[in-house]
Amino acid sequence: MSQMKELPKGNRVIVSVIGPDKVGIINGVTSVLSSNGINILDISQTVMQEFLVMVLVGDMEGSKVDMATMKDLLHEKGREIGVRIDAQHEDVFNFMHRI
Repeated sequence: MSQMKELPKGNRVIVSVIGPDKVGIINGVTSVLSSNGINILDISQTVMQEFLVMVLVGDMEGSKVDMATMKDLLHEKGREIGVRIDAQHEDVFNFMHRI
């Protein structure tokens, strides 16, 4: 039986990316995060037919920007590369997806 490792809690962001698959999407998203001091803790991506679906968890503890600015930067990058990028604080994500 496989055990998932526990990710450190705190100031985490959940980023989702959906759009037509093409070269440079992962680089574009992760470049925005890394250039603003956000450490990527976990990432999952798949291609469903011709669409890329990616979700990542980032640690904003060392971030140079606040959540609102990060959302704006990611949204702009999404427009630039032709995908939809959404970001939510982990607490908001958990609240919205509780059973």
